[in-house]
Amino acid sequence: MKDFLKQIFGSNADEDIISPVDTANAVRKSITVSGHVQGVGFRYFVRQTARALGVTGWVMNLNDGTVTMEAQCSPQVLEKFIEQLKKGNGFSKIVQLKSYDLKVVEGENKFGIKY
Repeated sequence: MKDFLKQIFGSNADEDIISPVDTANAVRKSITVSGHVQGVGFRYFVRQTARALGVTGWVMNLNDGTVTMEAQCSPQVLEKFIEQLKKGNGFSKIVQLKSYDLKVVEGENKFGIKY
């Protein structure tokens, strides 16, 4: 049961570390997703997808029912990441995804959930 919960909700902090992205070739985006994205495990899906692709940053629910995040990686990986976000986790329904560019953060090596 513990392994199942670890797989669903994530792991301990030592296992959360992602190799920092080469900032010379990285991009960072602020992404806001609207639709049926809260109460369906969407933030956990985002975190697991980011970790699998080597994306750093964070994700958080907003009071208006949307989910916002910052994601940093290479432009090619970011494109894959956004495509996965648009598909969702099977429980979510994505209505709109908006993004804009941000300044790259040096040395970032994690993707976490903010509360």
